[in-house]
Formats: sequence, structure tokens, C-alpha cells
Amino acid sequence: MLPLHGIGGRGDLPVPMWLAIYSAGAAVAVSFFALAAFWSRPRFERIAGRPLRVLTSVVDSRVTRVLLKLAGVAALALLLGAAWLGDTEPSLNPAPTWLYVWIWVGIIPLSLLCGPIWRLANPLRTIAGLVRRTSYRQLSDRIAYWPAVAGLAGFLWLELVYQNGSEPRVVAVAVSIYALVNVALGIVYGPAWFAIGDSFEVYAEVLARLSPIGRGVDGELVLRNPLAGLATMPQRPGLVGLLCLLLGSTAFDGISRWSVWTSWAGELSRSQHLVIYSLGLLVAIAVVTGLFLLAARTTGAAQIRPGGIGVAGLPGAFVHSLVPIAIGYAVAHYFSFAMFQGQEGWLLATDPFARGWDLLGTSGMRIDYAFLGTGVIAGVQIGAIVLGHVLGVVSAHDRAADLFRRRQLRRAQYPMLAAMVAFTAGGIALVTAS
Repeated sequence: MLPLHGIGGRGDLPVPMWLAIYSAGAAVAVSFFALAAFWSRPRFERIAGRPLRVLTSVVDSRVTRVLLKLAGVAALALLLGAAWLGDTEPSLNPAPTWLYVWIWVGIIPLSLLCGPIWRLANPLRTIAGLVRRTSYRQLSDRIAYWPAVAGLAGFLWLELVYQNGSEPRVVAVAVSIYALVNVALGIVYGPAWFAIGDSFEVYAEVLARLSPIGRGVDGELVLRNPLAGLATMPQRPGLVGLLCLLLGSTAFDGISRWSVWTSWAGELSRSQHLVIYSLGLLVAIAVVTGLFLLAARTTGAAQIRPGGIGVAGLPGAFVHSLVPIAIGYAVAHYFSFAMFQGQEGWLLATDPFARGWDLLGTSGMRIDYAFLGTGVIAGVQIGAIVLGHVLGVVSAHDRAADLFRRRQLRRAQYPMLAAMVAFTAGGIALVTAS
């Protein structure tokens, strides 16, 4: 794996770890009881955004669309070119950093700031669209988002389990196969495929639900309350799996970097490493999924308003509350990684194909580790987790206010509150323990 997959540890906390965990859990609990006392009716699902007509005309113009498509295709070509033709040493090839930092981590701020922009620049959608067809095969509704979940699971396994996942040629093979499969299916099933099958587009669309910029019912861009955009997330099977996969994989990555785990895992053979790490990843995902499903279904012990939930049941009704939690975990987990390893992508871009070039004049420069202190990193980690969980509690409470009668509202949410507090405490322990 790439180095620096998270910097900062127990000794970097400005307060003792136990105090940070208790304080964060208390903040989530206090937020819940405050909401229960003063927030008895749903608000977010009824909030309309302010139209952004000028921005809509710019974004939807043919020139902007063409430029975004060209930028997306050029980025994919450059990534594959560097991965296939560049240096075979990961520390001398920018492709692994571009994939695991610039793309995978960069999707988060890009989607939060710009809304559903990934769809417009998605190079796989653009390439598939070059093959014109008069009709496409229909996708079954039962497929839902499961293809995207499967693709994301494969990517996370490559990142967290496979020991050579950062090798440039491994990146080249993985990206090429992923691109070919999605383009082929996009040609067969049309643009609808990318909305449910392209893991990166689906992930970006889920994140964009929490952006202040979104699409209104008429397709026009609007400036909205981010939590109101989150409340409109569809309740379809597969989204619970997607969010629990993200949370569980992040939890496993934190566990696998504990000193106890690394000292023990260092003695494993290659085959043992693959088996143990694969099982560890599965167990972490299963624990997170089980905890959320238990909390959501136990919440259903209260009487639900008629027609309140969709085909995905109560877990689907509350899955949108996991989005800010997943973002908080990702920011806490990848912040230092992005700040430091992300510099490497720029420094190595000066010679992407190992030709001895110095296109950007950065040859010989090194990563600057001094511009961020460990105290700042620890503060960002804890703050991101707490903020993510507080927003998750607010989102879950707003949905509960729509599902349950007022006299049942507080009691119905106790199971979900317990899960939120457990996620908060566990998240802080994972990113701060050594």
C-alpha cells in the first residue's frame, strides 16, 4: 500500500482519548435529546431550494458539457498511460496516488462543493455514449444498486487487502478491467447503467446529496439546505449495503493499522495475509451492517404512519443518515493521507511516463510534512467524526418525525441513538488509537 495511510495517533490528541470518546458520545446524545424536545415535525423534505438560473445555464451549456467530458477522458487516459507506461516502482509513478488519493479521496470535496458534477465528467459514460444505439436493454428493478456495491467492494479489497494494490501495473490492470466492463455494460444498457452500476458515479451521487448545490424537481440547479438534499435520497435496496460497506471498510482499515495488528500480521505469509485480511474486512463490514440493521428494525417496534416506508423498509428509510457519518469517517481517516501523499501526485506528475522529463519543474522536490501539525490533524479527525454523527442524528430524527407519531417519537429513536453513539465512540477510537 501507499505509505502515510493516516498520520496521527493517541499521543497526538490534545485531550486523553477516553475523554474525547466520552465527550463525543455525549455531544451526539445531547443533540438527540435537544431535537426530541424542540423538533416534532419533519422539515427537510418540504424545503425547496433557491433557483440558480445563471449557474444552470452555464453548467448545462454545450461548451461546459463538452469541456467536462474532454477533461474526464483526458484524466482517464493520463492515469492509464502512467500506470501502463510509467515507472514500475510505486514511489516513482503518480498513477497509484492519482487513483487512491486524487480520485478516491478527492471525490468527497468535489461532490460536496460542486454537487452532481461527476456524472457530467465521467469518462466511462462519455466513451459508452460514443456508440450510438436506437434502443437499450432494460435493467430490472431488482438489480437496484448492487452492481455498484460489488464494484466498490472489489476496489476496497484491492486497496485494503491485496498487498500489491499500489503497484502501477496492478493499478493499470484494475482500472482497465473496470473501465472495459462498465463501458461495455453502458453500451448494452445505456446511460441508466452508470446511475446504478458505476461504483464511482454512484458513490459521488450519494455524496452529492449532502451538497448545497443540487437539482430541483424541474432539473434546474438550486441552492438548498444540504440536509434537505440528503432527505431526498431514494429509498432503494443496495444503498444500505453501499453505506455499510464504506463504514465497515474504513473501520477495518483503522484496525489494520493498530500496532497490535501490524506486529501480528507482519509474520503472516502472503496467502495467509490475503485470507486473514479478507476475513477481517468481511467481519468489520458485517458488524457495522448488523448494528445498523438491528437499530433500524428495532426502531420499527413503534407504530409507523401508513405509507411511511418504501420497498427498502426501515433500514432504507434511515440509510440517508449514514451519509454524513461515512463522510466524517472518511475525512478523519484520509485527511493526513490526502494532505501529504496527495502532494506526491503533483510532484511525480512532472515525469508521468518515466522519460526523464521535468514538465512541472518539481524534479527533486519532496513532500512537505511540516505544514500541518499532529494536533491539527487529531482535531480534524475528531471534529469530522463528531460533526458527521450530529448531522446523522439530525437527519435520522427528521425522518423519524415523518414516520412516527409525536408521542412515540423519542422512544422510537432510542435504538438508532445507541447505534450512533457506538459509531461515534468506535470511530474516534479507530483513528486515534495506536
